[in-house]
Amino acid sequence: MSQDETGATDATGDGEQPAELPEYAERVLDVADLIPPGRVMTYGDVAEWLGDGGPRQVGRAMALYGSAVPWWRVVRADGALLPGHELRALDHYRAEGTPLREASRQADGHLPRLDMRRARWDGGGGGDSGPAGGQGEETHR
Repeated sequence: MSQDETGATDATGDGEQPAELPEYAERVLDVADLIPPGRVMTYGDVAEWLGDGGPRQVGRAMALYGSAVPWWRVVRADGALLPGHELRALDHYRAEGTPLREASRQADGHLPRLDMRRARWDGGGGGDSGPAGGQGEETHR
């Protein structure tokens, strides 16, 4: 297996993305394309939106096929930046005005996290709350 520049791993091992996109992955990527600039959905949010699969299935689809969509908008519930791609994602977040929380001095690398309370998108017309009113897998620290 090999990884592309977003960290997506392809099953072919030759750097080429597989030719056929599985139906579930296509649905995941369609949701990622819907997320407005400056907003995010968690892997679990996307699964909930689809009514199918779970966070791991969404993460797998994003890892294998997500380089063609705004991958930085599908995130971990804790707001941590995608390991190995933190700086690229951070550039996108800053360019789009995605709400961030500054890291404490004790945090590894002093990288900010996403402010999930403000950045999470519920799939509506630009509303400010996340799925189920911001409940669910989101954590606050």
